[in-house]
Amino acid sequence: MQKLFLLLTALFTGILGFSQGRVFTKSAAISFFSKTPAENIEAHNKHAVTVLDQSTGEVEFSVLMKGFEFEKALMQEHFNENYVESDQFPKAVFKGKINEPANVNYSKDGHYKSTVTGKLSLHGVTKEITAPVVVVIAGAVITASSEFSLTLSDYKIAVPSLVKDKISNTVKITVISRYQPLN
Repeated sequence: MQKLFLLLTALFTGILGFSQGRVFTKSAAISFFSKTPAENIEAHNKHAVTVLDQSTGEVEFSVLMKGFEFEKALMQEHFNENYVESDQFPKAVFKGKINEPANVNYSKDGHYKSTVTGKLSLHGVTKEITAPVVVVIAGAVITASSEFSLTLSDYKIAVPSLVKDKISNTVKITVISRYQPLN
């Protein structure tokens, strides 16, 4: 009887550990969009790395700046060389926490709305941001998404004076992460 109790306890602890553990992905999608009078600017990166600790709500993202892909090669070149200076500042990093993590029930299917607050390091500047987040639980799949705006000048990303009137200082950022267990 004692062995059965120990086996059931170990099994139950393993299930709780899985459902309330750390999850990750190497393929989070981050995109940005800026509407401009000259032409819209849009880029996508599907290789961001992120880890989410379900029990604490802590979340970390890391994305290589050179991983952003543009429709036009010249835009991508200007982005990396003139704006974010990818050789000098190769990645952006976010470290934060889902506010009120207990409001997200990782063991029950549903849509859970909250906010995430943390520090975003981009182009050599670190600033605290707060953004909305929606966590969707569907079976064993955890998907988190967020959409927010950033001001380029807050991160010392300069727009050349030649195109200053044609390019917005604000960009819309969209993040979608589909997590899997971290083993």
